[in-house]
Amino acid sequence: MNRIDRLTAILIQLQSKRVVKAQEIADRFGISLRTVYRDIRALEEAGVPIGAEAGVGYFLEDYHLPPVMFTNEEASALLFGAKLIGKMADESLRQGFDSAFYKIKSVLKRNEKEHLEDLESRVEVLARQRAEPFSVHLLNQIQQAIVRQQVLGIDYVTNFHSQSTQREIEPIGLVHYGSHWHLIAYCRLRGDYRDFRVDRIQNLTNTEVFFPKQNLLTLQAYLDRLRVEEQLEEVTIWVHKGAAMFMQEQRYTWGFLSEEVHDKYVKMTFMTQFFEGMGRWLLTFGKHVSVESPLKMKDMMHTLALEIQEHYLS
Repeated sequence: MNRIDRLTAILIQLQSKRVVKAQEIADRFGISLRTVYRDIRALEEAGVPIGAEAGVGYFLEDYHLPPVMFTNEEASALLFGAKLIGKMADESLRQGFDSAFYKIKSVLKRNEKEHLEDLESRVEVLARQRAEPFSVHLLNQIQQAIVRQQVLGIDYVTNFHSQSTQREIEPIGLVHYGSHWHLIAYCRLRGDYRDFRVDRIQNLTNTEVFFPKQNLLTLQAYLDRLRVEEQLEEVTIWVHKGAAMFMQEQRYTWGFLSEEVHDKYVKMTFMTQFFEGMGRWLLTFGKHVSVESPLKMKDMMHTLALEIQEHYLS
């Protein structure tokens, strides 16, 4: 990206939220903090009123760019987002996104609109549809309560064979895993943090009672604590590129964290406590997977391989 394009992109980023940290800008564009300071100074010299608060970040003072135009790549990315939201969000979010997407399409140039119309019928997300026994309009309400720090009243069933229990909860965040949305909240009934599957919330009411945010864990702190409590251990494997592409969906079941792409192999890192289950999954990829660490996982793979050998050679 040349400097003119970067300055424009930084200006758009400053409009995207109330305060933007210099490190956020540096991370986004892969530049040094010194370069960020120079770019901010250049915008100020061009007449853009940028305010700064020491130790906090930059902000714009009553300044707005005219409506932003989109490139074909940006418009295509929005279409892909719309397809994913159509499968991974509930009706409350789909309606909001559809409305926003219409507004976005209304400012596109003619050739960009034609590009989207041509692409829309050629992109599809095939996700397994799961039964949602209760309301499918909760995610938007939950998001509002998280931001406003409001206590929610819920009727919750722990499984589909039990009676619902009434809870008052203080929500701290939403997490999507295992094909479901999960609401993380402090449960006043249990006196501790709990993970509530959203599709098992039978009824939800906003009590409009506020709770003090400073008394709660952040979502990231909760997830970090969960790793410690569940005694999760880091597992590192090397996977041949040809096999890695077939791991994309299932790897999240086993606590996938990150990957590094090398010449012929992909290095993947997981956090798990289910060594046997993960080992049996890795065996399906045969010689295309090697365990780097820990020794406990290597021993598990050796045991499972011997088990299969004895079964088929006996």
